[in-house]
Amino acid sequence: MTPLRVLSWNIRYGGQGREPGLAAVIRATRADVVLLQEATKPAVVEALARATDMAQWGASHRQSLGFLSRRPVEHVEWRQPRVSRHAFLELVPAGGGIHLFGVHLSAVHAAWTERRRVREVRALIESVSARAGGFHLLLGDFNTLAPGELLDIRRLPLRLRPFVWISGGHIRWRTVQQVFDAGYVDVFRARHPGETGFTFPSWGPHLRLDYVFAPTATLDRVTACDVIGGEDAAQASDHLPLLIECLPGN
Repeated sequence: MTPLRVLSWNIRYGGQGREPGLAAVIRATRADVVLLQEATKPAVVEALARATDMAQWGASHRQSLGFLSRRPVEHVEWRQPRVSRHAFLELVPAGGGIHLFGVHLSAVHAAWTERRRVREVRALIESVSARAGGFHLLLGDFNTLAPGELLDIRRLPLRLRPFVWISGGHIRWRTVQQVFDAGYVDVFRARHPGETGFTFPSWGPHLRLDYVFAPTATLDRVTACDVIGGEDAAQASDHLPLLIECLPGN
């Protein structure tokens, strides 16, 4: 069986002006499907589709999530629960037996935004449970830390540090725990228990904000999950992408 290669990447502010670098990284990964966050400029997504020989693409000025696909897509839909800042993207590639749910949760490291992310991910899980009973992945920019991971405030940009201070210098990172409680596993951590998996910022990674979650019972369907580093990726965006390989099936 040939694995489905899925790339998840926040391309920062729509990616305009960085199309060659973004396309070079996408081509190098040989991705079949690419889920993009901050893909707010459809012309950029269309240009990336042409440059990477993707048969289908989708994006909207009104939405953060966009996609590229080398193979036909059976279903694609943007769904925005009332509590969510960004719509989630549901995408079903033809013949793969998998539902992909692209995610971009609210940003800023603060207690009140973590509470918002908790509500957003709760709405996501409720929606997914009603629509995808089989093998599926939640993937994208969750803008939060997993339980047990530390935030070094000294390494944050000066403009962001006050948000942590306003929160009393301590944030209860509950969003990812809620995903675990719903029966999902952190795919990167399961495959690379001894690695940091940092994805942000790309020029000096010290935070893991980008994740892939799979239902625990189907973890064996994901054969690889890796952070794509290197100079090209670091120059193309402020996030490093994640590349996942999944076995097809029913």
